Amino acid sequence: MQRRTVLITGSTSGIGLVIAKAFAKQGCNIIFNGLEANGVDIAQEVAAYYAIEYMFFPANMLQPAALREMVETAMSKFGVIDVLVNNAGIQHVSPIEDFPEDKWNDIIAINLTSAFHLTKAVWPEMKAQNFGRIINIASAHGLFASEFKSAYVAAKHGVVGFTKTAALEGAPFGITCNAICPGYVKTPLVEKQIGDQARVHNLPEDEVIKKVILAKQAIKEFVPVETIAELALFLASDIAATITGTAMPVDGGWSAQ
Repeated sequence: MQRRTVLITGSTSGIGLVIAKAFAKQGCNIIFNGLEANGVDIAQEVAAYYAIEYMFFPANMLQPAALREMVETAMSKFGVIDVLVNNAGIQHVSPIEDFPEDKWNDIIAINLTSAFHLTKAVWPEMKAQNFGRIINIASAHGLFASEFKSAYVAAKHGVVGFTKTAALEGAPFGITCNAICPGYVKTPLVEKQIGDQARVHNLPEDEVIKKVILAKQAIKEFVPVETIAELALFLASDIAATITGTAMPVDGGWSAQ
C-alpha cells in the first residue's frame, strides 16, 4: 500500500488517529481531518514520524462545500484518493421525548450524510483508475439498537445500508465498500457517553461501564482501537478485493447473542 493516498475523517483523535497512524506506518500519504485546535500539529507530528506526505483540513462534516473542497484540493496534490475512511462521528444520549432536534440533525449529518458527500466526491476518480477502497466506521449500533440513542442508531443503520449500495455500484469498477461495526472502544466519544449514561440511568460511572456500556458484550472489555485500525488496513489491501458490502462486527461477541 506504499504511496497510496488515504483520506480519513476525524483523524486527529480517537479511532481515526490510530487508523491514520496505521496507514502512515505503511508509507501511505495521509489526508488528515479534524476540528481540534491542535489538529495541524497532530498531523505534522505523525507525518514527520513516519516520513510521509500529508495534508490537513479542518473541514466541518456539516458543510458539504467544505468536504468537496477538501477532496478537490487533496486531488490536486496527490492526483487521486485511493482509500476513503468515513470515521467522523458524534453522539448524544437522551430519551426520544427529550431529544433535541438540533442534535438529531447534526448526528444524521455528521455520521451519515457526510459519508455520502465524500463518497460522491471521490467516486469519479476511483472509477477512472478502476480501484478504490471505501471503509465506513459504523458501529454495533448499525446492527442493533439501544435505548436513548435514536439518532445515532438511525444514522449508523443508514451507514450500513449506504455501504451495501456503494458496494453494488462500485463492484464493476474495482471499488469496494465495507463497514466496520465496533462495539465499545474507549475513545473521547465513549468517555462522554459514560457520563451521559450515568445521568440517564442514575448510576455511578463505574456501574454504568459494567451494567450498561459493556453489558451486551460477551467479552467484558473495551475493543482495542488497534483492532479497528488493523481491520481497516486489511480491507484497504489488494487481498481484500473480493470483500465488499459487508458490515463487520468487532464487538466482543455482542452480535453473537
